[in-house]
Order: sequence, then C-alpha cells, then structure tokens
Amino acid sequence: MKTIKCVSAGFGGQGVLTVGQLIAILAMDKDLAVSWMPSYGPEMRGGTANCHVVIDEKEVSSPLIAEGITHLLAMNQPALDKFLPRCAEDAVIVSNASLVKHVPSDFKGTLIPIDFNQIAQDLNELKVANMAAFGAILKTMPMFSPEDGIEAIIKKLGKKNESLTELNIKAFEIGYALKA
Repeated sequence: MKTIKCVSAGFGGQGVLTVGQLIAILAMDKDLAVSWMPSYGPEMRGGTANCHVVIDEKEVSSPLIAEGITHLLAMNQPALDKFLPRCAEDAVIVSNASLVKHVPSDFKGTLIPIDFNQIAQDLNELKVANMAAFGAILKTMPMFSPEDGIEAIIKKLGKKNESLTELNIKAFEIGYALKA
C-alpha cells in the first residue's frame, strides 16, 4: 500500500476537520497506522481550518505533511492556493467547484471539481456539503468501500446529529457516485 498523505482544508465551519476524522476512523478500523492533526484559527466559523491525515501500513513517523500530499480536499480557493505547492506530482485534488475557480494549468495530477455547495442546497441542508466531499475523496482511496464510509458516518455523527444522519449519508452517496 502506498502511504496516503491527505489534507482536508477550507474555512472553519465547512466540516473539513470532520472529513479528516472520518478518514482517520476508517484507517483505524482497517488496522492501519494513522495520524490526524488539526489546524485552525481562533474563529469558530469563517477562519481557516485544515487537517493532515497520514495512513500507512507501518508506524506513522510524523503527523505533519510538509510535502508530497497525495490527496487534497480543497473546499475553497485559499485552501487550494496554500496546499497545491505541497502536492505530489501525481496528487489527487478534489475541489469544491463553487468556491475553487482557478487551478494552475501546469498541475499534472488528477483534478476532480464537484460543486459540493450545490449538492447541499439540493438536499436543503448546507451542513452536508462536507459529507458529499467525504464521499468524493473516499472514492479515490481504493482500500475503503462506500459501506466503510457510511459506517464511519454513523459511528462519528449518528448519535451527535441523529436528525442529520440520513442526509449526511445521502450527501456522501451523491459525492461518492459523482467522482469520475
């Protein structure tokens, strides 16, 4: 298995830390070595937020990803601008097409633009945009199945947001299905 170095980044309140936690939960459930490191500004919403998730078969030596990002979830343009220079040449970038408008033409990896905000609007619940993003980024990690993703959502969010669980799963399924 190739080491996964995933960064989930956006504004505070977009749920990027939750996406990272869900990926980390999946890795732990598969008995893989994993680290999760959040970073965020002092604002509750609207500031910057990101997290680093490293997954490997052997012990993870550092939770910080200084370079060689293999998977980037960019929920807004500042997130893409900040982390693109740290991406591996063959990185996969899943971007929120409603807020990421420019990707440099010299990017050689795989770009998957999906309008997560529109998916959430179509479901009449803006809070689930991150679950659509979780579905899309998870599909780029072949060691995880969609069933794994749903189990992680229920495990992490089922009790906390019981009223949103069904919508979270629906948004996840839409995001997973849209990834080409």
